[in-house]
Amino acid sequence: MSAATATPFVVAGWGIAAPARVVTNAELEATLDTSDEWIHTRSGITSRRWAGPGETTAALAAEAAATALKRAGRTPDELGLVILATSTPDQPLPQGAAAVCDLLGADCGGFDVHGACTGYVHALLAGAGLVASAPGPVLVVGSERMSAIVDPDERSTAVLFGDGAAALLLERADAGTTAPVPGLVAWDAGTDGALRSMLEVPEGDRYLRMVGGEVFRKAVRVIVESGEAVLAAAGVRGADVDVFVPHQANSRIIEAARARLG
Repeated sequence: MSAATATPFVVAGWGIAAPARVVTNAELEATLDTSDEWIHTRSGITSRRWAGPGETTAALAAEAAATALKRAGRTPDELGLVILATSTPDQPLPQGAAAVCDLLGADCGGFDVHGACTGYVHALLAGAGLVASAPGPVLVVGSERMSAIVDPDERSTAVLFGDGAAALLLERADAGTTAPVPGLVAWDAGTDGALRSMLEVPEGDRYLRMVGGEVFRKAVRVIVESGEAVLAAAGVRGADVDVFVPHQANSRIIEAARARLG
């Protein structure tokens, strides 16, 4: 399904956060049956960040959020809503957004979106839909500490996943804005729950399990189909797009999808 938002908004600020520790492919060679060449050829990855003590999901989210607020010239007390996209919350209850609000010094409403790889997209859709009625700017944050659920001895997953956070601050567009089409022009989303075993943390297990080859093939096809649906709904061609920002899972997936979308 594709649709367009009825409420124009602007991205007033953005921010990112990453743990201090950089884990290179060479470091993983020492503990796994792998090599820098093997990892880079299959994923395009040369290093990843892994969180250390104190670098929690909420802490990374708050750091990214604080940067977004600073860039927008806003303060935490002005926020109308905080939406946190994460599959790796620091605790099951309460919601991670509560911890983010506490770290920021905000007292607005907040909730989590648990959408795995598509979590940030769904959080952005929610934020775009709520920006009109929220009492202030809407903060949309994605934060993951994937190192907490990745088996360090499993080559197929340990080499791929890292930790980090990113935030966008959404504000209603002023009536006199000069932006040609501010806001979310079109979107597409879908679910095939029958395929969830391709990438999951099974019940009773603490670690992520992945069927890598199937994920790759399915991801390329679905990204292209969804991208084509969005382009059609927006009335533009792939060649008209200036920036393509997909889920940062694998450079081979990204390049294959970009080429097919034109």
